Amino acid sequence: MKVKFEHQRSVRTSGSQGFTLLEMVIVLGIIGLILGAAIGLSGNFMGLGREVKTEGVLQTISSSLKAYQIRAKHFPSESQGLQALVERPTTAPTPRRWERGFETLPKDGWEQDFVYKYPGSKDPSQPEVISKGKDGELGTDDDISSQDAK
Repeated sequence: MKVKFEHQRSVRTSGSQGFTLLEMVIVLGIIGLILGAAIGLSGNFMGLGREVKTEGVLQTISSSLKAYQIRAKHFPSESQGLQALVERPTTAPTPRRWERGFETLPKDGWEQDFVYKYPGSKDPSQPEVISKGKDGELGTDDDISSQDAK
């Protein structure tokens, strides 16, 4: 018994020769535009994320300052600053009772130190904690204050 094998050749028609160089360039250009837009948007989200982080840290610091005030019967002086939440102050006014608020002071969303003011600029009965914002300069429009908290 003889078995006959037939091989079929695939024949390309003239319409299926693959992509032309121009088509490839167009597709790569579109992909580049999409990636560029995605990278641009992620930069905006990063900035927003830093602001949200900073506002959260400001709330945490404000809570720690209120706890300090309850125990010590006063807020830290401006010269004692936020360091009074890490180490017991040795200069007047010294707290009656003291408890550590932080092991180390937190930084804002741009990894900068916060500025402490007491009395605060908008509510003198409360301390004010300020992030210098994206530009790192105090007194500019991008500053974030605990007294402006939303």
